[in-house]
Amino acid sequence: MVSAWDIPANPLTDRSLDGMPHAEAIRLGYRIFTNTPKEAPAFTHGTVSCSNCHLNAGQRERALPLVGVAAAYPEMNRRAERIFTLEDRIVDCFTRSENGTEMPEVLPTSSTREVVAVKAYLDWLSLGYEAGKNPAWRGKNLIAPDKLIPVEGLDPARGEAIFLEQCVSCHGQDGQGVQIGDKKAAPLWGPQSWNDGAGAARVYTLAGIIRYAMPYLDPGSLTDEEAQLVAAYITSKPRPSYPFKEKDYATSKPPVDAVYYPGRR
Repeated sequence: MVSAWDIPANPLTDRSLDGMPHAEAIRLGYRIFTNTPKEAPAFTHGTVSCSNCHLNAGQRERALPLVGVAAAYPEMNRRAERIFTLEDRIVDCFTRSENGTEMPEVLPTSSTREVVAVKAYLDWLSLGYEAGKNPAWRGKNLIAPDKLIPVEGLDPARGEAIFLEQCVSCHGQDGQGVQIGDKKAAPLWGPQSWNDGAGAARVYTLAGIIRYAMPYLDPGSLTDEEAQLVAAYITSKPRPSYPFKEKDYATSKPPVDAVYYPGRR
Protein backbone atom coordinates (compact mmCIF):
# COMPACT_ATOMS: atom_id res chain seq x y z
CA MET A 1 0.00 0.00 0.00
CA VAL A 2 1.30 3.44 -0.92
CA SER A 3 0.94 5.99 1.86
CA ALA A 4 0.23 9.68 1.58
CA TRP A 5 3.29 10.12 3.78
CA ASP A 6 5.38 9.16 0.75
CA ILE A 7 4.54 12.50 -0.88
CA PRO A 8 7.60 14.74 -0.63
CA ALA A 9 7.08 18.17 0.89
CA ASN A 10 7.56 20.91 -1.67
CA PRO A 11 7.04 24.58 -0.76
CA LEU A 12 6.58 25.38 -4.45
CA THR A 13 3.50 23.20 -4.89
CA ASP A 14 0.07 24.73 -5.33
CA ARG A 15 -1.57 25.86 -2.13
CA SER A 16 -5.04 24.35 -1.80
CA LEU A 17 -6.29 24.56 1.79
CA ASP A 18 -6.07 27.62 4.01
CA GLY A 19 -2.61 28.39 2.66
CA MET A 20 -1.50 24.81 3.24
CA PRO A 21 0.79 23.31 0.59
CA HIS A 22 -1.01 20.77 -1.57
CA ALA A 23 1.10 17.88 -0.26
CA GLU A 24 0.16 18.80 3.31
CA ALA A 25 -3.52 18.90 2.34
CA ILE A 26 -3.18 15.37 0.96
CA ARG A 27 -1.51 14.22 4.16
CA LEU A 28 -4.32 15.75 6.22
CA GLY A 29 -6.87 13.99 4.01
CA TYR A 30 -5.04 10.71 4.59
CA ARG A 31 -5.10 11.23 8.35
CA ILE A 32 -8.81 12.03 8.28
CA PHE A 33 -9.48 9.01 6.08
CA THR A 34 -7.63 6.59 8.35
CA ASN A 35 -8.59 8.05 11.75
CA THR A 36 -11.77 10.00 11.15
CA PRO A 37 -13.02 10.29 14.75
CA LYS A 38 -9.74 11.86 15.90
CA GLU A 39 -9.05 14.05 12.88
CA ALA A 40 -12.62 15.16 12.11
CA PRO A 41 -14.45 14.99 15.45
CA ALA A 42 -17.00 17.67 14.53
CA PHE A 43 -18.39 15.43 11.80
CA THR A 44 -17.88 11.99 13.32
CA HIS A 45 -20.39 11.21 16.06
CA GLY A 46 -19.28 7.61 16.42
CA THR A 47 -16.10 5.58 16.05
CA VAL A 48 -16.23 4.69 12.35
CA SER A 49 -13.37 5.78 10.07
CA CYS A 50 -13.48 5.92 6.28
CA SER A 51 -10.84 3.18 6.17
CA ASN A 52 -13.04 0.77 8.17
CA CYS A 53 -14.97 0.14 4.95
CA HIS A 54 -12.45 1.29 2.34
CA LEU A 55 -9.66 -0.95 3.60
CA ASN A 56 -5.94 -0.21 3.39
CA ALA A 57 -6.63 3.52 3.16
CA GLY A 58 -8.90 2.95 0.16
CA GLN A 59 -6.35 0.88 -1.76
CA ARG A 60 -7.36 -2.75 -1.12
CA GLU A 61 -8.93 -4.58 -4.05
CA ARG A 62 -12.49 -5.80 -3.53
CA ALA A 63 -12.73 -3.70 -0.36
CA LEU A 64 -14.42 -0.64 -1.88
CA PRO A 65 -11.16 0.73 -3.34
CA LEU A 66 -11.07 4.42 -4.19
CA VAL A 67 -8.00 4.50 -6.43
CA GLY A 68 -9.08 6.37 -9.56
CA VAL A 69 -12.58 7.08 -8.27
CA ALA A 70 -12.23 10.88 -8.42
CA ALA A 71 -12.08 10.63 -12.21
CA ALA A 72 -15.64 9.25 -12.27
CA TYR A 73 -17.18 12.40 -10.78
CA PRO A 74 -19.49 14.20 -11.24
CA GLU A 75 -22.08 11.44 -11.49
CA MET A 76 -25.76 10.79 -10.76
CA ASN A 77 -26.63 9.80 -7.21
CA ARG A 78 -29.79 7.73 -7.17
CA ARG A 79 -30.57 8.32 -3.51
CA ALA A 80 -30.38 12.10 -3.80
CA GLU A 81 -31.74 12.07 -7.37
CA ARG A 82 -29.24 14.67 -8.53
CA ILE A 83 -25.71 15.00 -9.87
CA PHE A 84 -23.06 14.64 -7.18
CA THR A 85 -19.60 16.15 -7.21
CA LEU A 86 -16.85 14.30 -5.37
CA GLU A 87 -17.24 16.82 -2.54
CA ASP A 88 -20.96 16.00 -2.34
CA ARG A 89 -20.12 12.32 -1.98
CA ILE A 90 -17.61 13.01 0.78
CA VAL A 91 -20.17 15.14 2.65
CA ASP A 92 -22.65 12.29 2.26
CA CYS A 93 -20.18 9.87 3.84
CA PHE A 94 -19.51 12.19 6.76
CA THR A 95 -23.22 12.62 7.49
CA ARG A 96 -24.19 8.97 6.99
CA SER A 97 -21.31 6.54 7.42
CA GLU A 98 -19.67 8.66 10.15
CA ASN A 99 -23.08 9.75 11.49
CA GLY A 100 -22.08 13.39 11.42
CA THR A 101 -25.60 14.69 11.99
CA GLU A 102 -25.70 15.03 15.75
CA MET A 103 -26.03 18.80 15.34
CA PRO A 104 -27.90 19.39 12.05
CA GLU A 105 -27.05 23.09 12.23
CA VAL A 106 -23.33 22.21 12.00
CA LEU A 107 -22.96 19.96 8.97
CA PRO A 108 -20.01 19.56 6.59
CA THR A 109 -20.21 21.30 3.21
CA SER A 110 -18.19 21.09 0.03
CA SER A 111 -15.92 23.88 1.30
CA THR A 112 -15.39 22.48 4.79
CA ARG A 113 -11.69 22.03 5.59
CA GLU A 114 -12.07 18.30 6.28
CA VAL A 115 -14.00 17.70 3.04
CA VAL A 116 -11.44 19.61 0.97
CA ALA A 117 -8.61 17.61 2.55
CA VAL A 118 -10.24 14.23 1.90
CA LYS A 119 -10.87 15.31 -1.69
CA ALA A 120 -7.18 16.19 -2.02
CA TYR A 121 -6.27 12.68 -0.88
CA LEU A 122 -8.76 11.01 -3.27
CA ASP A 123 -7.59 13.23 -6.13
CA TRP A 124 -4.05 12.06 -5.39
CA LEU A 125 -5.21 8.43 -5.51
CA SER A 126 -6.73 9.19 -8.92
CA LEU A 127 -3.75 10.81 -10.61
CA GLY A 128 -3.36 9.50 -14.16
CA TYR A 129 -6.92 8.20 -14.52
CA GLU A 130 -9.05 9.42 -17.40
CA ALA A 131 -11.85 11.80 -16.42
CA GLY A 132 -15.37 10.52 -16.96
CA LYS A 133 -14.48 6.84 -16.67
CA ASN A 134 -14.98 4.42 -13.80
CA PRO A 135 -11.86 2.48 -12.80
CA ALA A 136 -12.19 -1.18 -13.72
CA TRP A 137 -12.36 -2.33 -10.11
CA ARG A 138 -15.21 -0.04 -9.08
CA GLY A 139 -18.54 -1.68 -8.35
CA LYS A 140 -17.08 -5.16 -7.83
CA ASN A 141 -18.48 -5.55 -4.31
CA LEU A 142 -21.78 -6.75 -5.68
CA ILE A 143 -23.57 -10.05 -5.43
CA ALA A 144 -24.92 -11.17 -8.80
CA PRO A 145 -28.65 -10.40 -9.22
CA ASP A 146 -29.52 -14.07 -9.75
CA LYS A 147 -27.88 -14.88 -6.39
CA LEU A 148 -29.86 -12.35 -4.37
CA ILE A 149 -32.28 -13.82 -1.84
CA PRO A 150 -35.50 -11.85 -1.15
CA VAL A 151 -34.93 -9.78 1.98
CA GLU A 152 -37.98 -11.28 3.67
CA GLY A 153 -36.48 -14.73 3.12
CA LEU A 154 -33.27 -13.94 5.00
CA ASP A 155 -33.31 -15.24 8.59
CA PRO A 156 -31.28 -13.01 10.94
CA ALA A 157 -30.95 -15.92 13.39
CA ARG A 158 -29.06 -17.92 10.78
CA GLY A 159 -26.93 -14.86 10.12
CA GLU A 160 -26.15 -14.56 13.81
CA ALA A 161 -24.88 -18.15 13.89
CA ILE A 162 -22.50 -17.42 11.00
CA PHE A 163 -21.45 -14.14 12.62
CA LEU A 164 -20.60 -15.89 15.89
CA GLU A 165 -18.51 -18.44 14.00
CA GLN A 166 -16.76 -16.18 11.50
CA CYS A 167 -16.76 -12.59 12.70
CA VAL A 168 -16.29 -12.30 16.47
CA SER A 169 -12.49 -12.52 16.43
CA CYS A 170 -12.46 -8.97 15.02
CA HIS A 171 -15.91 -7.59 15.81
CA GLY A 172 -16.69 -9.32 19.13
CA GLN A 173 -19.94 -10.98 20.12
CA ASP A 174 -21.45 -7.57 20.75
CA GLY A 175 -20.43 -6.32 17.30
CA GLN A 176 -18.54 -3.35 18.75
CA GLY A 177 -15.05 -4.32 17.63
CA VAL A 178 -12.06 -5.96 19.30
CA GLN A 179 -8.83 -4.09 19.93
CA ILE A 180 -5.98 -5.89 18.17
CA GLY A 181 -2.73 -4.01 18.62
CA ASP A 182 -3.35 -0.48 17.40
CA LYS A 183 -6.31 -1.54 15.25
CA LYS A 184 -9.97 -1.96 16.09
CA ALA A 185 -12.79 -3.03 13.81
CA ALA A 186 -15.68 -0.62 13.42
CA PRO A 187 -18.83 -1.12 15.50
CA LEU A 188 -21.43 -2.83 13.31
CA TRP A 189 -24.47 -1.53 15.17
CA GLY A 190 -25.40 0.62 18.14
CA PRO A 191 -24.82 4.33 18.84
CA GLN A 192 -21.17 4.36 17.69
CA SER A 193 -21.89 2.80 14.28
CA TRP A 194 -22.97 4.24 10.93
CA ASN A 195 -26.52 5.55 10.83
CA ASP A 196 -29.56 4.06 9.13
CA GLY A 197 -29.22 6.27 6.07
CA ALA A 198 -25.76 4.96 5.17
CA GLY A 199 -25.12 2.65 2.23
CA ALA A 200 -23.96 -0.09 4.61
CA ALA A 201 -27.40 0.02 6.24
CA ARG A 202 -28.79 -1.64 3.09
CA VAL A 203 -28.84 -5.43 3.20
CA TYR A 204 -27.51 -6.18 -0.29
CA THR A 205 -24.92 -3.39 -0.18
CA LEU A 206 -23.56 -4.66 3.12
CA ALA A 207 -23.72 -8.26 1.89
CA GLY A 208 -21.52 -7.36 -1.08
CA ILE A 209 -18.91 -5.85 1.22
CA ILE A 210 -19.01 -8.91 3.47
CA ARG A 211 -18.88 -11.32 0.54
CA TYR A 212 -15.69 -9.96 -1.00
CA ALA A 213 -13.87 -8.05 1.77
CA MET A 214 -14.57 -10.20 4.83
CA PRO A 215 -13.45 -11.97 6.93
CA TYR A 216 -10.48 -9.62 6.99
CA LEU A 217 -7.85 -12.38 6.86
CA ASP A 218 -9.80 -14.67 4.54
CA PRO A 219 -11.85 -12.46 2.21
CA GLY A 220 -14.16 -14.22 -0.21
CA SER A 221 -14.50 -17.35 1.91
CA LEU A 222 -18.20 -16.82 2.66
CA THR A 223 -20.82 -17.83 0.11
CA ASP A 224 -23.32 -15.42 -1.44
CA GLU A 225 -26.01 -16.81 0.86
CA GLU A 226 -23.87 -16.62 3.99
CA ALA A 227 -22.91 -13.00 3.28
CA GLN A 228 -26.55 -12.04 2.85
CA LEU A 229 -27.57 -13.80 6.05
CA VAL A 230 -24.86 -12.01 8.04
CA ALA A 231 -25.95 -8.70 6.49
CA ALA A 232 -29.56 -9.43 7.46
CA TYR A 233 -28.43 -10.05 11.04
CA ILE A 234 -26.40 -6.83 11.22
CA THR A 235 -29.18 -4.73 9.69
CA SER A 236 -31.69 -6.18 12.15
CA LYS A 237 -29.88 -4.28 14.89
CA PRO A 238 -30.54 -0.72 16.08
CA ARG A 239 -28.31 2.12 14.94
CA PRO A 240 -28.44 5.94 14.89
CA SER A 241 -31.21 7.51 12.86
CA TYR A 242 -30.34 9.67 9.86
CA PRO A 243 -32.59 12.74 10.31
CA PHE A 244 -33.11 13.52 6.62
CA LYS A 245 -34.35 10.18 5.27
CA GLU A 246 -37.56 11.77 4.03
CA LYS A 247 -35.49 13.64 1.43
CA ASP A 248 -34.04 10.41 0.00
CA TYR A 249 -35.65 8.78 -3.05
CA ALA A 250 -37.99 11.78 -3.29
CA THR A 251 -39.68 10.66 -6.52
CA SER A 252 -39.06 6.91 -6.33
CA LYS A 253 -39.43 4.05 -3.88
CA PRO A 254 -36.47 3.12 -1.68
CA PRO A 255 -34.67 -0.06 -2.78
CA VAL A 256 -36.10 -3.30 -1.43
CA ASP A 257 -33.04 -3.81 0.81
CA ALA A 258 -33.26 -0.35 2.43
CA VAL A 259 -34.82 -1.90 5.53
CA TYR A 260 -34.55 1.12 7.79
CA TYR A 261 -36.80 3.24 5.60
CA PRO A 262 -40.52 3.52 6.38
CA GLY A 263 -42.47 0.53 5.14
CA ARG A 264 -39.38 -1.59 4.55
CA ARG A 265 -38.95 -3.19 7.98
